[in-house]
Amino acid sequence: MIKRSRTIYVATMLAGLAGLSACGSQAASTDSAADLPVPVAVQQSAAPLNPQGPGELPELSGADEPPADEPPATEPPATDPPAAEVQEEEQAAPAPAASPTVAKKQRWVKIFSGPSQQDITPPKSRLTGSKTVELNATENEQIGTYVTDGAGRTLYRFDNDSNKPPKSVCNGDCATAWPPLLIKSPGKIFPDGIDPKIVGYVERADGHCQVTINGWPVYYFVADAEAGDINGQGLNGKWFAIKPDGGKTAATPGPLGTK
Repeated sequence: MIKRSRTIYVATMLAGLAGLSACGSQAASTDSAADLPVPVAVQQSAAPLNPQGPGELPELSGADEPPADEPPATEPPATDPPAAEVQEEEQAAPAPAASPTVAKKQRWVKIFSGPSQQDITPPKSRLTGSKTVELNATENEQIGTYVTDGAGRTLYRFDNDSNKPPKSVCNGDCATAWPPLLIKSPGKIFPDGIDPKIVGYVERADGHCQVTINGWPVYYFVADAEAGDINGQGLNGKWFAIKPDGGKTAATPGPLGTK
């Protein structure tokens, strides 16, 4: 009995570690159970019994026949609404939003053609990756259009990195100050305002997968406390909020942009 319990415990640990597999490994998907049909219990009420016995129709209370010398009352024929009203109703009805489709695949990561139609809850911590990542184009009066994650947190690029080929050189203490945006297996990325064809990932030195835009690895900044913060903008002249095309946004005026 003890031997069996240990076997179950080890199997459970291995199943948990599968979700933390390295960047290049395909983790076993646990979504199959979610795809199973859910049975719906339908309760049908029994047909009422005929108190008059089989072969006889039940009496209809309140159904009086019209007098023989009077013609039965008839309802006026239904008239169709004018064509102009029908056309106006068709124009007023909004067209349903098209579901995003898979625009690109990079091994076990699917990049979709647009934002998800379902609400996605991003991880609270910037240090943990996620199987589902949102990228949104966001406007800012100081620096222009830049990219945020699903929680509105600013994403940056590092001039010392490269995009051809994609490579991150921010490791160790650098990655502590600038946590990379990680994608886990099996991953899905939903970009809004970013061309899905230029979205992907790169394998880091530690084996994890980091999201890229036009080949540039993207990061958070540890000093950004709330959505919309851009405290890392222009830091050391090398860190900039990333644009939807992968370029650098303009440095902020004043001390922040000249550090």
